[in-house]
Amino acid sequence: MTVRKLLAAMVLVGSALAAPAHAASSPSDVMELQRASAYLNSLQTVQGNFVQLSGDGRTARGTFYLKKPGRIRFEYDKPNPTLIVADGSTVAVQNSALHTTDRYPLGNTPLRLLLTQVDLANDPHVVSVQHQPGALSVTAEEKSGAASGRVTMNFADTGNTLQLSHWDVVDAKGSRTTVSVSGLHSVSDLPPQLFAIQDLSPFKKSER
Repeated sequence: MTVRKLLAAMVLVGSALAAPAHAASSPSDVMELQRASAYLNSLQTVQGNFVQLSGDGRTARGTFYLKKPGRIRFEYDKPNPTLIVADGSTVAVQNSALHTTDRYPLGNTPLRLLLTQVDLANDPHVVSVQHQPGALSVTAEEKSGAASGRVTMNFADTGNTLQLSHWDVVDAKGSRTTVSVSGLHSVSDLPPQLFAIQDLSPFKKSER
């Protein structure tokens, strides 16, 4: 999957999990969604690893850094030239091989799921909550528009705590992408320069 398609998948996550006023189907569903929201909201300054698996079998790996509010950095392992950085208001996708920097408003991407407060129990797009020993999954659906499709957020569940393990996105054409995260841990602080956007294409109008 290209970075542009990954961002489209991420937009699906954001659109499916960002709207107001939903009533979950049962009290137990509400409780599980509240637990998932509380966990996501607890992530403040963290570091971890990610593996991106595309439907065609291609794999990309890297490290990510998160600092609320509004800052995240996805560093792809070399030789992948991609870097994704959010500085609090803008998301930039940089390609060091092509010397390009494409910018997007942070509010138009699902990165706010990790970078702002969420309330999954009051989201109208949630269509399924599955809880079994050791695992919790939440599926949301967007039925129309450019971001139509389904996303499933998967959490490891010890009974006392949750931890995000991976998410699966299926777009309107049936293409599936899985992004797994591991090694999540809190850190005392992260240097501001990690979230500074460097314009690799200063003489080219940024894509909006």
